[in-house]
Amino acid sequence: MRIVVAHNRYREAQPSGENTIVDAEIAQLTAAGVEVLPFIRSSDEIPSMSRPAKALLPISPIWAPKAQHDLDRLLVEHRPDVLHLHNPYPLLSPWVVRTAHRRGVPVVQTVHNYRQVCSSGLYFRDGVICQDCRGRALGVPAIVHRCYRGSRAQSALMATTLAVHRPTWRSVDRFIALTTAVADHLRDYGIPDERIVVKPNAVPDPGTPAPSGDGFLFLGRLSPEKGLDLLLEAWRRHPDGALGPLRIAGDGELRPLVESAAAERADLTFLGPLDRAGVRATLTESAVVLATSTWHDVLPTVIIEALASGRPVLGTALGGIPYLVGADTPREPAGTGPAEVASAPAGSVGPAMPAGIERGEAGWVVAPEPAALAAALPVARAGAAALAPAARARYERIFHPDVVTKRLIDIYADVAATAPAP
Repeated sequence: MRIVVAHNRYREAQPSGENTIVDAEIAQLTAAGVEVLPFIRSSDEIPSMSRPAKALLPISPIWAPKAQHDLDRLLVEHRPDVLHLHNPYPLLSPWVVRTAHRRGVPVVQTVHNYRQVCSSGLYFRDGVICQDCRGRALGVPAIVHRCYRGSRAQSALMATTLAVHRPTWRSVDRFIALTTAVADHLRDYGIPDERIVVKPNAVPDPGTPAPSGDGFLFLGRLSPEKGLDLLLEAWRRHPDGALGPLRIAGDGELRPLVESAAAERADLTFLGPLDRAGVRATLTESAVVLATSTWHDVLPTVIIEALASGRPVLGTALGGIPYLVGADTPREPAGTGPAEVASAPAGSVGPAMPAGIERGEAGWVVAPEPAALAAALPVARAGAAALAPAARARYERIFHPDVVTKRLIDIYADVAATAPAP
């Protein structure tokens, strides 16, 4: 099988989980015997572009002529079975879907965000969830609020791009929704069930988990949508030391807030950004991983890393978090066969949970409110050791690279077999 993987890499100065996932997926496919033809552009290329190329940048999200020329040549020369698209902005453009279809190559797209509808891709603005552009022919609210890169002009361009390419997106042969929440987003956009497949990302297997540690770990970008305000307010509702240690690792605009909180309490430690070895060590020391996002977080990789390490997760009931910890009722789109995810219904194992706390197979979810999270913290601490084996088992069954890569190859084979002639 021969697959073109198309992706516009985000700037290296802004660390992107999506870049990491694409790189890992290419490596996993190659190891499984798939011939991968990377069609990669990077936003880091923009400063070194020629003056004529830079002059064309404003239209590139709508139609990137050089990318289409290069892709067309690649398709003609190598005749791939499928084109797998990740992020098309700004240097590829969704037009690559039309270019592939013109050559009879079916297209699969992994949906990493909500940018079919939302110019920022987050459904989040000014510190709160925002879906003002849903159902609109043109995302005028995005322009008014400068949702894309803080610029009204760039927001107008992105909103126009989304309007122009609505038919393009609806022509994609198969969408890979990373969670059931993303599948619901695609249905709301008008994509039929038979063209949606739920397939999460994978993370490498770290090996047999160490015995459960103590306390809680927040690991991620220190930005408003990750819920640091929510976490710190909930933590302050308990006496210093009552819940064991809280470790916060990462970097971002809210770093001063975390540093200030760590200076106030002996049970809160700020670790700063960590390398891979540091992440592994901190996971080992902890008992529960926190995912306190206040937006519809698509697929926080830290949750999969926690499950791989046998660490249950306490998170908010938003976006893909309930799916990841098995606290939703997964629904496989019609026509794709039985669900590969079979999680225990929330609250189905062990004694009843306090009101407002839902327990899944590998963790707990609560409403994104300080009182609810504060009430869940001692519950998670008390139940961490009991759920640790289930967390690792869920990783092995759903998020292990061997499982996920086989699922992806099956998707390619199904799409290639049903593709129309050029």
